[in-house]
Amino acid sequence: MTDRTLLVVGATGLLGRAALVHFKNLPGWRVLGMSRRASDVDGVTHLAADLMDRTSVERHGDALSTVTHVLYTALFEMEDLVGGWRHGEQMQTNLVMFQNLLGPVEAVADGLAHISILQGTKAYGIHVEPMRAPARERWPRHDHENFYWLQEDHLKARQQGNSWTYAIWRPQAVFGHALGSPMNLVGAVATYASICREQGVPCRYPGGVPIITEATDARLVARAIEWAADNEAATNQTFNITNGEALIWPNLWPWICDYFGVEQGDAAPQLLTETMPAMEPLWAEMVRKYDLLPHSLATLIGSSWQFLDRATRPNGTTVPPSLVSTIKLRQAGFAGCLDNEESLRYWFSEMRDARVLPRW
Repeated sequence: MTDRTLLVVGATGLLGRAALVHFKNLPGWRVLGMSRRASDVDGVTHLAADLMDRTSVERHGDALSTVTHVLYTALFEMEDLVGGWRHGEQMQTNLVMFQNLLGPVEAVADGLAHISILQGTKAYGIHVEPMRAPARERWPRHDHENFYWLQEDHLKARQQGNSWTYAIWRPQAVFGHALGSPMNLVGAVATYASICREQGVPCRYPGGVPIITEATDARLVARAIEWAADNEAATNQTFNITNGEALIWPNLWPWICDYFGVEQGDAAPQLLTETMPAMEPLWAEMVRKYDLLPHSLATLIGSSWQFLDRATRPNGTTVPPSLVSTIKLRQAGFAGCLDNEESLRYWFSEMRDARVLPRW
């Protein structure tokens, strides 16, 4: 019998899509997905809404009245991805979107029990200054403006006098599959490697000085959300969450090239934001040749070239490791972990199955 209803907001993003897939077949759960465009995940009720338009959320009152759990993954990013992280418009837009969701849900969902929201390592000021490692949830809030703080403060203020609880999740770079996500490293890497193979040229590592960092598989976050749903150990807590091992892109590059069947070659630092847009004609031909879904390269990748440039730092200098402690989450009772290579293999395969990457 279904006794819990999860509303996934931002259902077409990396984390939202993975949550839909994870929860839709779990016993005792009904899943609703909310986003502007419909999800490609079958078996889930879709609620079309634009979070900048509160009335588009309110019109789903009957469905929202059944909600017991909310996973809020919706995100607004500016065209200048990295620059937007410190822009007031980006922060206020994300706050308004969250307010326009939480208000209507609270108004009708009498059984609301738990809300999960997403942050990330920008909570530790990584986009402002080098981050101390390993970053810990118990540290005082980093002194910079961030929409994370606006959403968190609103969440905590609305919780006063209510019985529902919350959890705040801080993954590092998320591995998953979603069309046009602004921060999809898997999609950017896979598309770059595929283009190199089609050209018959080496897939040269495009970065410079390596960064020691981490990644988080979107499926792992979905499992953690399930664990936290009715778990007292997760009540009103903030958790870092990662796959559990270091991510160093140049060390993974030989494996990536082997997966795509392309010669590696020597590293050749480049800004993919500058070199990849010129590949649109080639990509259009690949779409026809391999019977892929008719998405342009820009539609498929979004701002993720910018995100991959930041991750590989082709013009960068040595920076401290970007590592977070996951001790708190493990001690609370969730010990999930994933191998980075296996994580990438899964999502590369997902992209091929979804007909957005060629099969050779």
